[in-house]
Amino acid sequence: MAARLRMGMVGGGSGAFIGAVHRMAAALDGRIDLVCGAFSRDHANCQATGAELGLGAERCYPHLDAMLAGESVRPADAMQCLSIVTPNHMHVPMAVQALRAGIHVVSDKPAGISLGEVEALGEVLDNCDAAYCLTHTYLGYPMVWQARHLASRPEFGPIRKVRVEYTQGWLAQRAESGNKQAAWRVDPELAGPAGALGDIGSHAHSLAEFVCGSRMDSLSARLRSHFEGRALDDDGEILFTLENGATGSLVSSQVCVGDENDLTIRTYGTNASLEWRQMEPNSLIERRSDGVVLVHRAGVDKPLCEEALARCRMPSGHPEGYIEAFANLYRSFAFAIDGGSTPSALGLPGIAEALRGMAFLEAAVASNSAHGEWQAIKAPATGPDRKGLLA
Repeated sequence: MAARLRMGMVGGGSGAFIGAVHRMAAALDGRIDLVCGAFSRDHANCQATGAELGLGAERCYPHLDAMLAGESVRPADAMQCLSIVTPNHMHVPMAVQALRAGIHVVSDKPAGISLGEVEALGEVLDNCDAAYCLTHTYLGYPMVWQARHLASRPEFGPIRKVRVEYTQGWLAQRAESGNKQAAWRVDPELAGPAGALGDIGSHAHSLAEFVCGSRMDSLSARLRSHFEGRALDDDGEILFTLENGATGSLVSSQVCVGDENDLTIRTYGTNASLEWRQMEPNSLIERRSDGVVLVHRAGVDKPLCEEALARCRMPSGHPEGYIEAFANLYRSFAFAIDGGSTPSALGLPGIAEALRGMAFLEAAVASNSAHGEWQAIKAPATGPDRKGLLA
């Protein structure tokens, strides 16, 4: 039996949403144990969070430096990988610290707040043996893999068009005052150059590239904030082109009243189209040019592609969703570490996706500043063993 991977976490203290999601996902398949954490700069919060999770006070550290130092003298049960669930501005500095200490890294997205710092992260990865994964959660859904499979088949025909939207309504009113989760997401020093686009539009970008099997190469963006004094975008539309010749549109908005987490992608080939919605994740709709409409359903008993079946846990009709998709990333990461494989070989987004994501965000911000002028998306190349999912 493979040894369980020992994980530490930085960020994710009581009151933070995504840290708890990471912990649930990491624990789901019994391959990863949370052994330590620097959950909050607030000492009481950090200790209380650790106690709730069954950790001893000595494994609840005030900051990452202390955690790396403390774990380095525990050879028998020390942390082996670090989950980073802080605001964006700390993603790269903390990842670099951990990687240089020989610790594997799972980082929340986007990878950082500038393309330059993510390039520096890539250089660190090219010169160390530790692994890196970026949590583009929606690439963990089985039917996203099925969509990619169907879109790549000759009978689907060349892809002509893709429409991807991620809309929410939680910032439709002022929420920054008294809400830490909202406050840091609209602060350029903490979130980086993009607001809603970085928070949820980065997922839409990742999903479009993955399903279409092609990189975005140019875009025209219009971003805006609907509130005076809100420094980053809460709403935007982007036109883009893909290297395979397709054109597309991307909507990223957090001011759509009533929308929850409505991530939807529609992909149009010459002979068929596909539609998938994150809020109905177990169904993938295929519409063919001859009028036939098929609904592909998730489940271990369904005739799905190998990659989709590998991400199903239950027979059809037993709903699997966000936590299971997230858990698929953590499970694959544990497999990669145990097998000495690069994460991308097991279908995980890594530094290549991190670089493309930041290049996309910076191109969009530049285009918006130039009143929608088309911009090339220039993502740097990565090392030969870190080419990513679209290699």
